[in-house]
Amino acid sequence: MTHSDTHSDDAAERARQMAASADTGGRQLTGWPSRLILLLAFCWSAFQLWIASPLPYMLGFGVFGATEARSIHLAFALVLAFLSYPALKRSPKDRVPLPDWAMALVAAFAAMYLYIFYDQLATRPGNPITQDVVVGIAGLVLLLEGTRRALGPPLMIVALVFLGYSLAGPYMPGMLAHRGVSFEALINHQWLTSQGVFGIALGVSTSFVFLFVLFGALLEKAGAGNYFIKVAFSMLGHYRGGPAKAAVVASGLTGLISGSSIANTVTTGTFTIPMMKKVGFSPVKAGAVEVGSSVNGQIMPPVMGAAAFLMVEYVGIPYVDVIKHAFLPAVISYIALLYIVHLEAMKAGMSGLKSANPPKPWVQKILGFLTGLIGIMGLSVAVYYGLGWLKPLLGSATPWVVAILLALVYVGLLKLGSNYPELEHDHPDSDISELPQTKPTVMVGLHFLLPVVVLVWCLMVERLSPGLSAFWATVMMILIMVTQRPIDAVFRGRGQLGQAARAGVHDVWMGMIDGARNMVGIGIATATAGIIVGAVSQTGVGLVLADLVEQLSMGSLMLMLLLTAVLSLILGMGLPTTANYIVVSALLAPVIVQLGQQQGLLVPLIAVHLFVFYFGIMADVTPPVGLASFAAAAISGADPIKTGFQAFWYSLRTAALPFLFIFNTDLLLINVDLWHGILIFVVATLAMLIFAAATQGWFVTKSRWYETVLLLLVAFTLFRPGYWQDMIVSPWNDLPPAQLGQALERADAGESVRVAIDGLDDYGNATHFVVEVPPVDGETAQDKLDNLGLMLHEADGKTMVDMVTWGSEAKELGFDLDQTITAVRLPADRFAKEWLWAPAMIVLALIVLLQRGRRRKTSEPTAA
Repeated sequence: MTHSDTHSDDAAERARQMAASADTGGRQLTGWPSRLILLLAFCWSAFQLWIASPLPYMLGFGVFGATEARSIHLAFALVLAFLSYPALKRSPKDRVPLPDWAMALVAAFAAMYLYIFYDQLATRPGNPITQDVVVGIAGLVLLLEGTRRALGPPLMIVALVFLGYSLAGPYMPGMLAHRGVSFEALINHQWLTSQGVFGIALGVSTSFVFLFVLFGALLEKAGAGNYFIKVAFSMLGHYRGGPAKAAVVASGLTGLISGSSIANTVTTGTFTIPMMKKVGFSPVKAGAVEVGSSVNGQIMPPVMGAAAFLMVEYVGIPYVDVIKHAFLPAVISYIALLYIVHLEAMKAGMSGLKSANPPKPWVQKILGFLTGLIGIMGLSVAVYYGLGWLKPLLGSATPWVVAILLALVYVGLLKLGSNYPELEHDHPDSDISELPQTKPTVMVGLHFLLPVVVLVWCLMVERLSPGLSAFWATVMMILIMVTQRPIDAVFRGRGQLGQAARAGVHDVWMGMIDGARNMVGIGIATATAGIIVGAVSQTGVGLVLADLVEQLSMGSLMLMLLLTAVLSLILGMGLPTTANYIVVSALLAPVIVQLGQQQGLLVPLIAVHLFVFYFGIMADVTPPVGLASFAAAAISGADPIKTGFQAFWYSLRTAALPFLFIFNTDLLLINVDLWHGILIFVVATLAMLIFAAATQGWFVTKSRWYETVLLLLVAFTLFRPGYWQDMIVSPWNDLPPAQLGQALERADAGESVRVAIDGLDDYGNATHFVVEVPPVDGETAQDKLDNLGLMLHEADGKTMVDMVTWGSEAKELGFDLDQTITAVRLPADRFAKEWLWAPAMIVLALIVLLQRGRRRKTSEPTAA
């Protein structure tokens, strides 16, 4: 073995240890303690599968309520945290000290207290006895210690600050003061109700997140991760800078099923980073490409690092809608990273690896791609409508028939794959002079896609809950893991079926264990974030922060978004992305919506939550604490801080997107039809590529400063043409406030009317805000006002709200007694904002012509 091989092995092992220390604990145990941890982890996964399945309801036992399930979930997480994570760096790594055993047992009892004494606690809500308080104190202390061990001090410190703030309210200065809460009330609220530790965040971790993390762990253990990497390399490795492009695609595919950017970095990076260095990427840039693509895995639906499920609860919209809104920005971001890699390869004059595919003309390649695409679309339509036709025909037998059809497809795909060589796990430093062929590589692992198809079908078509969808996908995955080796052995004419079956069962065992151990940090993070959310609800500090942020931002929405982004980045340096999202969204999301409403910009709540989440994941990149950058640097042998800065530069596109979709919600596919959505996708992708070219200082050739400025201007215009349109033509026709009824009558079908209102908030302070009144039924203006539930009157030349019907639409919109209506606005008839794309494209064409002319003169290398 050469020196470089040894170095690569050591680097990969360091990265794996870093990921293991961050995700599954730093102890390396042997003997019965190791077996006990593995058994506990397996039991946790089995428990989660049980409560997600329909079996408890079919068999009539083992049914757990929401709070009981959360209690057991946290007990498993805390026990595994104390057994897996050493207390200090100097603590023993090869054994579990006696105090850790004691803390694990006490923490388990404290967490299980709500399950064991559920009936007694239900008889004394809000009136804890001494035993309750003692258990609650022990639980909170041990949860904070578990947090410190598994996730580091920052989240623990933030939680302690909020606990201290809850108790010290009367002693706080000025606007931070509140009436305070008693010690017993604090413990009751945080530990004995579903408002604190056992709140929504832990509930989402219990019901949804665990199953998706488990599904990802099983998929990886079955060999899907290796399959994704091989497919990406076979398709893209021969292009200019090919290994880097393959790294982006492989990390994106892994990100579909992985909730951890660090695990994603190590899984794909141990193979892709050395390959990138081979074709000419510097160690810093190779690590940065891997970090950028791995961290972006967290914005990729359907898992999104657990945030997708939290958004369902916090925003109050279906899971399918969250996926729809998050999909376009994530795909655009990945396409832009591919382009950044291409620009880096052009700048350095790199080439790709040698392709093993037989050479084909471009026309044949395009025809082959289109044939495959049309075939997949045709198959999807046939399956969709075929099952739609079968379901009424077969009735209750439908699930069995679908299961048989799925089994036949699975066996058929294995038979197809057996005609090609098996995939091997290559050593990252093996001398790969020729890439694998695309067709054999794709064909041999098509069965890995079946569980993903089951997941998407259950979510999108059957509209099952995320938990139940993940359960059925996981069941399919387990069946594949147990049977794929024996069936493949039969098709390939090999014996040793028993050995193959045992290997499959062992894969399931290890996958279940890996899934549970990957969940320890997420389970504890969501529980500790519950402390912060509980403190906000108990003390009203959210309103105080709202006032504080509003004062700091001086009423400017843009400044407030910048402050929110900075806060997310700072908190994200120490908090896991899930906890960071929970904390910042709980504190600031309602404030941003309110401030936007005051300025006449109605920001959808989902846009704000995605904004907060995007900047939370940016913290995994940002120096000095970006853990993903440290993991990548351990593999590449580069400086982690330089890797972090380079990854942040590559990730500027991810930082720009949230600001864009706040002001142009078309990017989130909100109120957009199919064809408009396709057009937005194409134009937004082009805009992001232009933005990437501007940030890299290279388009057709090296850009001059004024070309960079023009490229940024073109990108902005393509992203937000409405900005210029509003400067040319006013978006509104103003009507007198007294003519609100007439405005509702004049509004075209589907158009809303904007109403500006002056009034008082819940605390008697003067406020101004804008509401959007949707179309209202009624023949006349008065009918529409009556159906809206609103009665107006004139006083001293002002239009006042005289009465609002209780439970009416007007009440829900925010109308209230004695408010003053200051403006009524109807959407103006004006040209489509998309026309402004034309001048932007003309400017872009001029830049292309300028740069092509310069490139011809200097004879610089052309793109592959």
